Amino acid sequence: MKRMLDFVRLHKQFAILSALVFLLILTAVSAPLWIKISPYDSNLKDAFLPPGGEHLFGTDKLGRDVFSRVIYGSRISLTSSLLLTISVLFLGTVLGITAGYFGGVIDTVVMRIADMLISFPGMVLAIAVAGIMGASTMNAVIAILIVSWTKYARLARSLVLKIRHKDYIYAALTTGSKNLYILKKYMLPNVMPTLIVTAASDIGTMMLELAGLSFLGFGAKPPLAEWGLMLNEGRIYMMDYPWLMIYPGFAICIVVVIFNLLGDSLRDILDPRNKTK
Repeated sequence: MKRMLDFVRLHKQFAILSALVFLLILTAVSAPLWIKISPYDSNLKDAFLPPGGEHLFGTDKLGRDVFSRVIYGSRISLTSSLLLTISVLFLGTVLGITAGYFGGVIDTVVMRIADMLISFPGMVLAIAVAGIMGASTMNAVIAILIVSWTKYARLARSLVLKIRHKDYIYAALTTGSKNLYILKKYMLPNVMPTLIVTAASDIGTMMLELAGLSFLGFGAKPPLAEWGLMLNEGRIYMMDYPWLMIYPGFAICIVVVIFNLLGDSLRDILDPRNKTK
C-alpha cells in the first residue's frame, strides 16, 4: 500500500489520467444499469427536441435520445479501439521480433510487405480494404489492423537488431538455449516497454480512424450507436440541430485527449533517462 501511495505521489498526472480512463470504462460497462432510455427506441413525435428536460442532449431525427446513444456509443468505440490497438500491438510485435531475430528470408518477406503497405496512404488503403469487405465495425477494425501493424513491426525489429549481436545473446546460444527461450527471456522484455508506450499513445489515433471510417460509411451501420456514425447522421442537420454533432464530437475529443495524455505520462515513467534524474 505504501509503495502504491508513493507511486501516486511521484506520478500524479499518470494516476489522475488512469483514474479518468477507469471512469470512462466503468461508465461504458455500467451503462445498462443507469441509462433509463434505450438508445434505439424511436419516437417520431419527439424528433429534434433540443437539449434539456428528459432528453439531456436532445433527440435525433427519429426521436432517439442522444445522451443514451453517446453513452452506449462509448461501449462500441472504446471496445473496438482497444481491440484494434491490442491486435496491432500483438501482430506487429510478433512479426517485428521474428524478422529482426531470425533475419534472412523471413526478415526480407516481412519488411517488403511492410514497405508495400507503407507506400500507400494509410487511411486510403483502409477505406479500400473496408470497402471490399463491406461496412461493419469488425471489418473496419480489420482494415485498420492491416495497414497499421507495419509501424510496430518496424519498431520491434529495430529494437531487436540493437541487442541481437550482444555478447549475452551469443552466450545464451552457446549454452544451448532455444530460440523461443531467448525471444521470451531477452528480446521481448527489451522491446515491450517502448511498444506499450507507443500503443497507449495510439489508442486515440485508432479511435479517430475507426470513427472516420464510420463517418464515411465504411464502419458501423445504422441503427448502431457509434460516435463516428452519429456524426455522419448529424452532419445533414448541423446548422439547424447542432447538438447532433456537438455531443458525439465532444465525446471523441475528450476520450482521445485523455488517452494521448496517458500515453505521454506512461512514456515519461518508462523512459530510462527519467530514472537517472
